[in-house]
Amino acid sequence: MSSPVLAKSIVKKLTKKGLSLSVAESVTAGGLASELTKIAGSSKVFKGGVIAYSDEVKISELKISKADLKKHTAVSEEIAIAMAQAVRLKLKTDYAISTTGVAGPGKAYGQKVGTAWVGVSSKKESFAVALTLSGDRESIRHAIIASALAAIERILKP
Repeated sequence: MSSPVLAKSIVKKLTKKGLSLSVAESVTAGGLASELTKIAGSSKVFKGGVIAYSDEVKISELKISKADLKKHTAVSEEIAIAMAQAVRLKLKTDYAISTTGVAGPGKAYGQKVGTAWVGVSSKKESFAVALTLSGDRESIRHAIIASALAAIERILKP
């Protein structure tokens, strides 16, 4: 499914269930929130997000520990999960999605371009999905957004 179709499905499911969503974005820098808020009625379910592009913002706004960032790096399963959990708690939502990764043009955190993680958090579970993507910076960012939407859409069940 395309990102607009996924976003519409997510908003519809959340609205039907009376649930809310927030985001914590690094590599996508607000693109995920933008995709969700293009959908009419999204204000009923989307509460907001934190764009934590730098490690300093991950630390100050999401309370990710410096020790965890040093141990795992910002582009890791552990940090993707921690970001999603933190924004869900901070904004008091039922679900949260996070994105972290390397879109290029060069390596970062010792990771190759196209390495990314999507974190998902709910009251019941938290997990991360590993992505290995190729393409230019924008195509990688779009693929991460689509993957993030697909991850949350799958757990919302009809």
